[in-house]
Amino acid sequence: MKVKCFDEGHEHDLEEKINDFLSTLKGDIIDIKYAVAATMFGDEQVYCFSAMVIYVLKNE
Repeated sequence: MKVKCFDEGHEHDLEEKINDFLSTLKGDIIDIKYAVAATMFGDEQVYCFSAMVIYVLKNE
C-alpha cells in the first residue's frame, strides 16, 4: 500500500493534480482523504486544499 499527498492553494488546482496522478496510476485506489484549512494572513484569508490518495500498485 502506498500514499500520495497533494497540497494546493485552490481547489481546481488540487483537482487537476489528482486527476493527472490518477490518469497515470497503474493500480487500485483504496481511498482518498480530503481536507480544507483556512487562516488569516494579515487582511487576507488563505486556504489550503489537500488530499491523500491511498493506493495499491498492480504488481504488489
